[in-house]
Amino acid sequence: MLKIKNLQVSLNKKNILHKIDLSVKNAETHVLMGQNGAGKSTLAQSIMGNPNYSVKGELFFVEQNLLELDPQQRAALGIFLSFQQILEIPGVKIYDYLKLLYKKSHGKRLTPLKFKEFLKERMALLDFDEEFLKRSLNHGFSGGEKKKMEVLQMLVIEPKLVILDEIDSGLDIDAIKAVAKAVNFLKNEKKSAVLIITHYSRILQFLNIDGVHLLSKGQIVKSGGADLVQQIESKGFANL
Repeated sequence: MLKIKNLQVSLNKKNILHKIDLSVKNAETHVLMGQNGAGKSTLAQSIMGNPNYSVKGELFFVEQNLLELDPQQRAALGIFLSFQQILEIPGVKIYDYLKLLYKKSHGKRLTPLKFKEFLKERMALLDFDEEFLKRSLNHGFSGGEKKKMEVLQMLVIEPKLVILDEIDSGLDIDAIKAVAKAVNFLKNEKKSAVLIITHYSRILQFLNIDGVHLLSKGQIVKSGGADLVQQIESKGFANL
């Protein structure tokens, strides 16, 4: 699914990532952890195609060279990246926006009744009230509601590769469980590959983890299974 080899990323001629090797297969969940400034978000942005970064190395997704594609083309391939800073868009109704996302990502329309049934199932995973569909996108939402709305968009798109950048930051335990349920749904039902960037282990206890990678100073310095999370929690990033 996602294959990264010898990836090097710089911004304004300053090296940020050095020789990153990473592979994520279908229906696998991998976790990227590390201190602030380690380069985690830079890796996510590089996969998605942020034009501000200069990228070298090999970056393939479903056997296509991502370095030859712009962000829109990468999204069309089935890559989804959640935002850390989420915009409020007054006047854009959530229902209309999600209907547009479905059409763009699936290449087809559902009847209004079928689409409402589809949305209802996805919203139930996140414990979202249907009244939210009448509101403007993220307008007046709490921080947690905005994060859950990002995940609802993910559930509507049903991407092949999900990249969640600190999606658990600022969420209470009920919201974290809901987000984990949504991630597990895509992994189990749609065979989506998942890359989660986080500082904490709270959301990870509700997921089946296939790989954990510790990023430090722009390099993956340690990889392992779910037990590596416990080592990080007990010893801290610096000691590992």
